[in-house]
Amino acid sequence: MSHSTRRGLILGITVGTAGISLLLFWYHKFRKPRIAMNLPKLLSVGSTFDPVTLQDEICNGQGIAVVSQGRQLQILEKLNELLRNMEELKEEIRFLKEAISRLKEYVQGELEGKVTVHRVSPQHRARRRRITTVQSSATGNSSEEAESEGGYITANTDTEEQSFPVPKAFNTHIEELNLEALLQKADHLRMNESGKMESFELLCDHKEKFKDETEFIWRLARAYGDMYELSTNTQEKKHYANIGKTLGERAITKAPANGYCHLWFAVLCGYVSEFEGLQNKINYGHRFKEHLDKAIQFLPEEPFLYYLKGRYCYTVSKLTWIEKKMAATLFGKIPSSSVGEALHSFLKTEELYPGYSKSNYMYLAKCYLDLEQKHDALKFCNLALSLSSVTKEDKEAQKEVERMITSLKR
Repeated sequence: MSHSTRRGLILGITVGTAGISLLLFWYHKFRKPRIAMNLPKLLSVGSTFDPVTLQDEICNGQGIAVVSQGRQLQILEKLNELLRNMEELKEEIRFLKEAISRLKEYVQGELEGKVTVHRVSPQHRARRRRITTVQSSATGNSSEEAESEGGYITANTDTEEQSFPVPKAFNTHIEELNLEALLQKADHLRMNESGKMESFELLCDHKEKFKDETEFIWRLARAYGDMYELSTNTQEKKHYANIGKTLGERAITKAPANGYCHLWFAVLCGYVSEFEGLQNKINYGHRFKEHLDKAIQFLPEEPFLYYLKGRYCYTVSKLTWIEKKMAATLFGKIPSSSVGEALHSFLKTEELYPGYSKSNYMYLAKCYLDLEQKHDALKFCNLALSLSSVTKEDKEAQKEVERMITSLKR
């Protein structure tokens, strides 16, 4: 290789090296800070999280941009909506799979001329029984009134819960009862799952007479909660939950020291929250806990209250970081609880009322399983299996217990 050739080669290598160095300098100086945006501050829920302001700083090449609280709420709501839509999609896929598996049987039944029987919701069963006794004067109602789904005439307002429902004449012959006899009969009917609808109808038939009595109002609110549980239609459930919550609020206003008023208002807040977005769910969860604590203060020996508290503590212990950050934004602190606190409440329920419910045993088993105490978990699973399944909640608990037992025996 000639001397001039070697000089040209060395010069080329030098220029190439300088070019690469300049390129790396430009990348580190201008491009890298933009890419390395401080995302952990936006997403983390560690010790640097300020629950009151919920404002995280994001660094870029031009300085510091502050993400507003409202913007973060929008982001959290969108994420929650996405998760909810995914759950709905999975439910629809499951439904379609079941429908396809029954398609052959359905088509064969149609070709043979069989009559298809549709399941009727509790509300429509009640209306069907009453339709022959409803007075024809309903056609004379003013245009400002509309018939609610429960057979009531309510003011035509923006929300169903704004007006106290006024019943039509459901029965031409209503048994006249004094308040004490009515409450005793309603309580007795409600002791069995099959009597809850009859208890609801009985209270509705006497609403005009006793609508200002506290003991009557909270029982009617409870009855609307029962109808929520019995109904299989989403709109009906929402209707019952909203009216029941309104009744619960009215009962608390009239008797703020009555534990049952706080109890059933808390329960109905939980029902209403099922139809709300993440922000309102958390808001209703806060109200649920507030009135549950008040109910326990007035009714310290009521096992149902400790069962509900256990459910609340267990749910809070499983909250996602999105839900915790949203709660911190709304109430200035992150709701906190533990599986141990939930366990304590479920054990208190069992102490006050041994064998309280299949569901209480199921949650005791779940708590012990989470605490890795498998022997105790299996013990309460077996106790749950020893109780018969009566309610819808019992049947759901039965499935969960069977799943846990299968897992424990692996």
